[in-house]
Amino acid sequence: MAKKSVSIEESLDRLEQIVDSLESDQTRLAEAVKLYEEGVKLAETCRKELEQAELKVTQLMGDRADNVRETDFSFE
Repeated sequence: MAKKSVSIEESLDRLEQIVDSLESDQTRLAEAVKLYEEGVKLAETCRKELEQAELKVTQLMGDRADNVRETDFSFE
């Protein structure tokens, strides 16, 4: 069965829900571990998608970038 494609916005919303759950005192340890694992996977998926978007923008600007300075898109 094919996996449903999730937008980056949906992934970020889910990550926010996970953080809220992990920060609450109501989450049991076993559930917290599952949520953390899901969050790590979502964060990696978002990171890859953002890198692809950055690459595409850089490539598009590369054709006209003689007078345009490169922007650092890192979120560190």
